[in-house]
Amino acid sequence: SVRQRLQNVYAFVRYLEREDRVNPELLLRKIHLKLPQRLPRAIPPEDVLKLLPVVDHVRDRAIILLLLRTGIRIGEALNLLTSDVDLSGRMVKIYEGEKNCVGRVVYLSEDARQALADWIRERQPHKLRLFYSRGRSYLCYNAVRVRFQNYLRKAGLGDKGYTLHCLRHTCATELLNAGMRIECLQQLLGHSKLEVTRIYARLTDRTR
Repeated sequence: SVRQRLQNVYAFVRYLEREDRVNPELLLRKIHLKLPQRLPRAIPPEDVLKLLPVVDHVRDRAIILLLLRTGIRIGEALNLLTSDVDLSGRMVKIYEGEKNCVGRVVYLSEDARQALADWIRERQPHKLRLFYSRGRSYLCYNAVRVRFQNYLRKAGLGDKGYTLHCLRHTCATELLNAGMRIECLQQLLGHSKLEVTRIYARLTDRTR
């Protein structure tokens, strides 16, 4: 990174200073980097409507709708156990957040609940993880990423640069646009700092 290269330069200048090759005042004014603060990328509603109809595999549809409607991280979804899902209560319990290790509860929309119910009816009941691949007891991130990219191409969205994490951004944006308080959204997304959640409030004029 630029920051690491700059630290290497400073270390070399300090060495030259010790060797009396440069003036000590050379390090009095250091270069301060201001890192860009990128906006999270949400998928527009019209592209979501193109994507969902082409997701024809029952497990993949459950994963994509779970990410899209709850905003959980893909790692959190892949670590879920079947017992973590309460279809009657329309909730999913995440006992340990992927980044801050704090548990939380997220809630299912009707289409996500139905997709999960369809998958749970088809899945092998002896498997511990909610999602798994053929011949394995778990499902890896790369397998889901490849499947998601295939669905994007099938929907004519392959050149848009969407990733699995965009589903989380889309959920957050839609909830804010629907009037959810930012403090509630912070809890659902599992952010430890409200400032992180506030980034989503800059996405659309409608939110402001």
